[in-house]
Amino acid sequence: MSIAEQVRPELAPRIGSAIASVLNDVIKGKSGQVANAIVALLAGGHLLLEDVPGVGKTRLARSIAVAIGGQFARVQATPDLLPQDLTGSNIFDRSTNSFVFQPGPVFANVVLVDELNRTTPRTQSALLEAMEEHQVSIEGKSYKLPVPFFLVATQNPLEHHGTYPLPEGQLDRFMIAMQLGYPDHADELSVLQAGAQGALHDALRPACALEDLIAARREVKGIHVSQPVLEYVLNLIKATRTVPGVMIGASPRAGLALVAASQARAAMLSRGYVLPDDVKALAPNVLAHRIVFAGAGQSDHRSGDALIRKLLTTTPVPVAAQGAPV
Repeated sequence: MSIAEQVRPELAPRIGSAIASVLNDVIKGKSGQVANAIVALLAGGHLLLEDVPGVGKTRLARSIAVAIGGQFARVQATPDLLPQDLTGSNIFDRSTNSFVFQPGPVFANVVLVDELNRTTPRTQSALLEAMEEHQVSIEGKSYKLPVPFFLVATQNPLEHHGTYPLPEGQLDRFMIAMQLGYPDHADELSVLQAGAQGALHDALRPACALEDLIAARREVKGIHVSQPVLEYVLNLIKATRTVPGVMIGASPRAGLALVAASQARAAMLSRGYVLPDDVKALAPNVLAHRIVFAGAGQSDHRSGDALIRKLLTTTPVPVAAQGAPV
C-alpha cells in the first residue's frame, strides 16, 4: 500500500490531544505516561499501574473518566471483597416477586480497581470475562458492559504482606503496564501550590464525548500495518519465548496488543500507518509485565522491562518499512 493510499486519521489525533491536555494539567510532568494511558484507551485495552501510593494513580483514572465524559466507578480491593461486589448480583424484588439484576461498579465507562492484588484470586477472576469480552455472566445470563469500557487497576510493588499475586492470565489482559513515578522538583512544587490553594481538580473538564471516543477507536482500527512490521512484532514476541531463564514468554494476545497499541500511537501522531518506531516505543510497557521467569513464580516487571529493551537491540528492524509502509 502506497503513502497516497493511506487514510490519514483526523479524529484520533484531535481526541488524543484534547484528552492529553486535560490529563497533563492534573498529572504534572508525566506526559509520556499520559500518552501511554491514552494509547491504551484509544486501542480498546486496559491499564495496570504499578507504583507506590500517592503518586496520582487514582487521580489519573478519575481524570480519564472526566475527560471522555464517561461514568467513573472506584473499587477498593480487600481480602473480603466478593465477586458480586464487582459484577453485581440478582436481588429479590418483593413488588414483582422475582429476582432483578443489580449491576455492580464494573458497569461504568472507566473502572478503577485499587490494589487489585489485595483481593483473592476468586474475586480477581471475576474481572477476566469483563476485560476480555466486555460482559459479565450471572447465573447463566450475560450482561453487556457500557461502551466504551476501560479498566484501570493498581497494585503496590512494595507491599507484599496480605497480597495475592495477579495470575498470568490476568496480567496478559492488561494492554499496558507502567509506573508513574515521583514528579521532579518543579512539578511537585506546582502540585503543592495547587493543593495549598485548593485547586488540584480545577483543571478537570470534558475533552470529548463518549461518541467521539468510540469513533476515534474505529479510526485507530483502520491504521495500516504492513507485513514487515507484523513480522517484526512476531519476531520480537517469539524471541521472548526462547531466552534462557524465561518460563513464560509473550503470548499471541501480547502480539495483538502490541499491534493495536502501535496503531493507536500512529493515529495519535496523525499517521495512517505503523512504523517500527511505534512498536519499539511501546514494547516495554506492553510486553514486560507478561514475562514470567523460571523460579520467580510470577511476573517480574523490572526484569521483564530489561529483557524487552535488550531484545529490541537484537531483533532485526525491517528496513523496508522505515519511513513508509510497504
